Amino acid sequence: MADPIHQFEIHKIFSLGHIGNQEIAFTNSSAYMFGAVALVSVLMIGGSAGRALIPSRFQSVAELSYEFVSGTVRSSIGEEGMKFFPFVFSLFMFILTANLIGIIPYTFTVTSHLIVAVALALMVFLTVFLYGLYKNGLSFFKLFVPHGIPIYILPLVTVIEVISFLSRPVSHSVRLFANMLAGHITLKVFAGFVTSLSALGAIGIFGAVLPLAMTTALTALELLVAFLQAYVFTILTCIYLNDALHPGH
Repeated sequence: MADPIHQFEIHKIFSLGHIGNQEIAFTNSSAYMFGAVALVSVLMIGGSAGRALIPSRFQSVAELSYEFVSGTVRSSIGEEGMKFFPFVFSLFMFILTANLIGIIPYTFTVTSHLIVAVALALMVFLTVFLYGLYKNGLSFFKLFVPHGIPIYILPLVTVIEVISFLSRPVSHSVRLFANMLAGHITLKVFAGFVTSLSALGAIGIFGAVLPLAMTTALTALELLVAFLQAYVFTILTCIYLNDALHPGH
């Protein structure tokens, strides 16, 4: 049976140079990230270029994506939060596209790598922190002092709130990384069963029916998970951005 971890290996395509003793290389992970950005760009530019009164399928997908994310931003942050719409929309479309690409056999899932998920989560965290300070000044730290807390437990609650805030990048990234990693490993294991049993002849083919059915069902489930993980990452981003706009609310 093929190694289910092999699909996550990063391979160098070509070298970009060196910084000290560290080589900087363009990898398969880089290529798939560029591919995801290119696909999103083609979808949005191509979908909005014609602007037909009766939209094509291409235009409909672009408009539905726009309306879905804008509705999520408005419902989570309010009209004031639309200033962050380009940022949130870019995150959602990149993660969704990268997740969907990874479901195609023999491709690479960039969001199954912790470093990619952490980079996205840290970008959100720093945006929230820096914009919160820029907009609210020291009032941003009201975020760590909830209203209505008795004074005698306020220090403890404040410490818990600070730890919770600092741990956001961890929970934000691990949720995406772990779900994509686990789903693809499970798919690979069941697909390996199908291949191994099919090699045993007629009896093996009969025995491979159940793993094949499971693989098909898991693939459908992974399609749902690909969308849900992009949505969960996006909605959490909106919730965190709301803290930057309205600390202490």
